[in-house]
Amino acid sequence: MKALIGRKVGMTQIFDDHGEQVPVTVLKAGPCTVVQRKRRERDGYDAVQLGFEECPLEKLNRPMRGHFGRALKSGFRVLREVRLDEGEDIAEGETLTVELFNDVAFVDVTGMSKGRGFQGVVKRYRMGGGRASHGSMTHRRVGAIGQCAMPSRVFKNKKMPGRMGHRRVTVQNLRVVGVRKEDNALLVEGAVPGPSGGLVIIREAVKKRVRKK
Repeated sequence: MKALIGRKVGMTQIFDDHGEQVPVTVLKAGPCTVVQRKRRERDGYDAVQLGFEECPLEKLNRPMRGHFGRALKSGFRVLREVRLDEGEDIAEGETLTVELFNDVAFVDVTGMSKGRGFQGVVKRYRMGGGRASHGSMTHRRVGAIGQCAMPSRVFKNKKMPGRMGHRRVTVQNLRVVGVRKEDNALLVEGAVPGPSGGLVIIREAVKKRVRKK
């Protein structure tokens, strides 16, 4: 189980050993504390609940104080559950840091994409729009959306104006460029969904499990 909660710091660039420029996203990964251990015998599956960004117990309601107070003396602003691999065992109260990814070559990063609000089809789906000539009334409109007398309805999933963005997005197989323990920072090649400061979940890549030598 190699997974951490973190936040997107922003993008920058570094130069590799061959002098080539590499665009990277800096992620603040952890530290995360194991708040709860779920077991197959009791809960039906093996998993851990991770806590990120400490906060005083006094700022939480009574149910959450009881939840954290079983094994910890502080609360957390963010909680996420991560399944465990077969045979793994992690105790409540353990702290996981960015060193978890020292020997990991690729990761999957999940975040919420930037919300764009209500948008038309030109921006939302990159449609070409109508003619730009004088007298045209359909510069950025969607055009005809229905059928004739048969079936005389609009099909489901038709590309139409609507809310754009603010969806859960996972980018797979991002190469790990660097792990900086002193800053709790993970550098991955390429872009990560969401704005700077957005919450992300970082996992070892599922489809490309390659360990560093």
